[in-house]
Amino acid sequence: MAKKVTKPATSEPEAGKPKAVKPKAKTTRTVTVPPPLHGPDARVLDRLWATVLSRKDADPNQSHSARLLSRGTEKVAQKFGEEAVELIIEAVAGKTTALIGESADALYHLMVLWVDAGLRPEQIWAELARREGMSGLAEKAARRTVLPGFPTKKIP
Repeated sequence: MAKKVTKPATSEPEAGKPKAVKPKAKTTRTVTVPPPLHGPDARVLDRLWATVLSRKDADPNQSHSARLLSRGTEKVAQKFGEEAVELIIEAVAGKTTALIGESADALYHLMVLWVDAGLRPEQIWAELARREGMSGLAEKAARRTVLPGFPTKKIP
């Protein structure tokens, strides 16, 4: 038979005794990933990058990607930033259809930025794979190195 234990009504520890602290139980969340939709998959990003790369030396009058790339890194980065802000606005507004379109725009401009920087998607995929399975908090703490003379004020 279970023994009934009564605790004093006060939450103050007894004189001379430290208050006992219960360790928090670790919780594990299970996330269910929905099955993929039938249709295009992430390989479209590799094809998009290859298309943008193929336009790097194209005529700026014939290709939007070539025009962006010909304007330099600052303009390429500015366009990506503009698309990212538009994506955020649609997300906050809860406009799913517009968010899908702005997400596609942001991914396109990210690819243009990668081509401009001489990056290949495989480099980003490798970094994502390196971080896979790592706690987001632990990964972020590992990146806290700040260059001397370049203090940052990032939101935690």
